[in-house]
Amino acid sequence: MTELERVLEMHKFEQETRTKGYQLIAGIDEAGRGPLCGPVVAAACILPENVFIQGLDDSKKLNELKRERLYHEITEKAICFGIGQASHVEIDEINILNATKLAMKRAVMQLSPQPDFLLIDAVKLTEIDLPQLPIIKGDALSFSIAAASILAKVTRDRLITELSKDFPEYNFAKHKGYGTKEHYVAIEKHGLCSIHRRSFTKKYW
Repeated sequence: MTELERVLEMHKFEQETRTKGYQLIAGIDEAGRGPLCGPVVAAACILPENVFIQGLDDSKKLNELKRERLYHEITEKAICFGIGQASHVEIDEINILNATKLAMKRAVMQLSPQPDFLLIDAVKLTEIDLPQLPIIKGDALSFSIAAASILAKVTRDRLITELSKDFPEYNFAKHKGYGTKEHYVAIEKHGLCSIHRRSFTKKYW
């Protein structure tokens, strides 16, 4: 399969949705459900029909350099995009799944123009009164969701790298808050900091 064929295959959900009369189709994904600290970040992205962005894929399959390059191309070519967050405090209060949905809702609300259909990675946003389709592994199957996954991942990585300056002892810039051995060693040595998710780190209270 050529790169062009692979990318065109990733447009199938968008194409099927357009045959039903929808035009402004937003892909939605998140980054940061698993880390021990910081916010969960979601992105929503509406791309033009049949746009070609070489190398676009699920953000987890790409290295940092490729994600950064694609981030710039996506933001340049998108009709619009939005970023939403739910803080570590909100995650502790309403749990990570509900916080993820909240971040996604905030991302959708940032879009202008507003979408008429949502393609979402794995979850359904019941609080948004728009037609929508949750897609398991959507970030690998849908062009729009893959684009959103890159926007969310790059945005969160930049945010955590910046926060790392305030908490150098944890080296967040390296592991982005995930539960690596280095991160757990730092917690055991220094305790929890103000951006750690207490619901994810109960044994260290």
